[in-house]
Amino acid sequence: MRARYRAAGLAEADLDEDPIEQFGRWFGQAAESGLHEANAMVLSTADEQGRPSSRTVLLKQYGGDGFVFFTNYGSRKGRELAANPYVSLLFPWHPVARQVIVEGRAERVGRAETTAYFRTRPHGSQLGCWASEQSSTVASRQQLDELYAELAARYPEGEDVPVPPQWGGVRVVPHAVEFWQGRENRLHDRLRYRRTAGGWNVERLCP
Repeated sequence: MRARYRAAGLAEADLDEDPIEQFGRWFGQAAESGLHEANAMVLSTADEQGRPSSRTVLLKQYGGDGFVFFTNYGSRKGRELAANPYVSLLFPWHPVARQVIVEGRAERVGRAETTAYFRTRPHGSQLGCWASEQSSTVASRQQLDELYAELAARYPEGEDVPVPPQWGGVRVVPHAVEFWQGRENRLHDRLRYRRTAGGWNVERLCP
């Protein structure tokens, strides 16, 4: 299989000085294009021995201080982040022939920020945080459903669900952000911001 890419590309003059502002521009365009879950990103981590793993998570917040997602800290990714905080995020916006790759260091967000976000989640998703010990083994789907039903009875709709202590936010503070634009003849545009003591420098990479 071979996809055809467009002639229009990405020039240095088109970039915002700040990679977060540039990300916001592309993120908005991806969402407006009708792309399903433009906030879906592939998070790659590695354990203390350097063995990698990847999975899709959802971006929930972003700004000058980084990119935030939420997870069970006891999950595989949570354990790997505790052992090795250096990660990569990939936004695979294939329908618009674009990708954004973020490299950075992960840190936990404060409990107040976690609680504020948790309160915005649908009731069922709040219960799901308690029902699932993410990445651990479970005997059957029935066991998982029964645990969820018990929690639903304990915390009916309209009643506050406490924030699980093992669940919270992770912020990825970027040190590099690459914007990839598909081009004809596989001569794609790749422009990467690198953080320096004086701010951000932009470099062009060969495709």
